[in-house]
Amino acid sequence: MAGLKGALIGCGFFAINQMHAWKDVRGADIVAICDRDPERLKIVGDQFGIERRYTDAATMFADGGFDFVDIATTVQSHRALVEMAAAHKIPAICQKPFAKTLNDAKSMVAICAQAGVPLMVHENFRWQTPIQAVKAILQSGAIGEPFWGRFSFRSGYDVFSGQPYLAEGERFIIEDLGIHTLDIARFILGDVTSLTARTKRVNPKIKGEDVATILLDHENGATSIVDVSYASKPAVEPFPETLIELDGTKGTLRLSQGYRLEVNGPDGIAVSDASPQLLPWASRPWHNIQESVLAIQQHWTDRLADGGETSTSGADNLKTFALVEAAYESAASGRAVDIVAMLQ
Repeated sequence: MAGLKGALIGCGFFAINQMHAWKDVRGADIVAICDRDPERLKIVGDQFGIERRYTDAATMFADGGFDFVDIATTVQSHRALVEMAAAHKIPAICQKPFAKTLNDAKSMVAICAQAGVPLMVHENFRWQTPIQAVKAILQSGAIGEPFWGRFSFRSGYDVFSGQPYLAEGERFIIEDLGIHTLDIARFILGDVTSLTARTKRVNPKIKGEDVATILLDHENGATSIVDVSYASKPAVEPFPETLIELDGTKGTLRLSQGYRLEVNGPDGIAVSDASPQLLPWASRPWHNIQESVLAIQQHWTDRLADGGETSTSGADNLKTFALVEAAYESAASGRAVDIVAMLQ
């Protein structure tokens, strides 16, 4: 299926990356955009040469003329927009966090399934070049069966200057960043049966937590730690790198700062560079994330063409979303949370 036509809803901070990536995607183009703010609509429309511009999503859906919709708004509008897409039989990509609650997310997945339309969550972190490299090495058997892992994102980067709303929410780092790191843990080590979490707010100027440490029990028997922080002050700022440690029955894997990938296995030590490509429209240090946006949007386009299910489908993302909700529940109660029960 060549020449898919898409519509983008939401022309804010991160949507610019999505628009750049859509211009590079093979087999799809954005033909319409929508945002309630006329000024943002004009800026994005002029920058990317999109003539069809809407301030109302319902009007855009009624006019039609596109094959899928990319929902790049904040979480408050996600359910209504996904349901609107399902009502019009339009496949939808939805930005993370997927929904306000796990029950909302379940309903969104169900309504798209009933309508027979694909639904994917824009969970792009697992599509980063270094993360894909780690997954490939693990699948090769180079370190045997993994029994322990650590997925770490610790930074002092000022994320609030570009996204000031992040400082206002009662929830912050688990919902905004930890959701990605938890998804990476699932992607690498498999689904989770239970977790325990602890959180802390270090920055007095924000309302939510900016540090979280989460212990995961995986279905395959492995144990992992997900630790995220925007309150750390490292000597060399690693933003936006996710660092990974894996111990297996035959060796170890370490993805360290600077995208250095070290594998110690039965055949000795192998060191490689897992750096992402710097796309023409990208900028350091965001290029890692920006490249993954192109990768996930190409994946979506390819799956629409061949009818296959996406790696981060709505149904798959329920398992990541449950980890986010469980982490907050565990941090509040001090107890471990059963993930299997949450998903039933």
